[in-house]
Amino acid sequence: MKKLILLSSLSVFLMNCNKKTETAAPKVEIDSTATTETVTDTLGPKSFCYMGVTGKDSVFANIDDNLGTITGKMSYKNFEKDSNKGDISGYKSGDTLKLTYEFVSEGKKSARDIFFIQKDNTLTEGIGEHKEENGQVKYVSEKNISYKDGQKLETADCNMVNKALK
Repeated sequence: MKKLILLSSLSVFLMNCNKKTETAAPKVEIDSTATTETVTDTLGPKSFCYMGVTGKDSVFANIDDNLGTITGKMSYKNFEKDSNKGDISGYKSGDTLKLTYEFVSEGKKSARDIFFIQKDNTLTEGIGEHKEENGQVKYVSEKNISYKDGQKLETADCNMVNKALK
């Protein structure tokens, strides 16, 4: 009888050892006050389109800003005068775009400096005395450029601007 009790106890003990213990998966609570963040790419080129109208004359510009390096296209469409269009390239210094405008007018290739102040969705062209240097028209003095009376370009729809630049 001792053997029977000992064997029974041993069997019960072994059965309990082999029994797997199951635990319930922890319940995950969702925080209803949490917000999802949208990640914005701050690197890479940013494109801007501008248009300015003075009387019957128009200016169109498509500008790509790649961390301060500026490239793009520009066109002056003048009423009853020669129009021109070409490429712009340069850099951004503070709120000033310091660009070189390479264009074709009357079949002749030309290049000239053109500076803009960029503020509140507006570009204002700098007016100043120019001189020709190595085949390019440059400002005589950057300190004497006035932006007060310069042509103003406002942001515009890029589809319309790109159509005008073709």
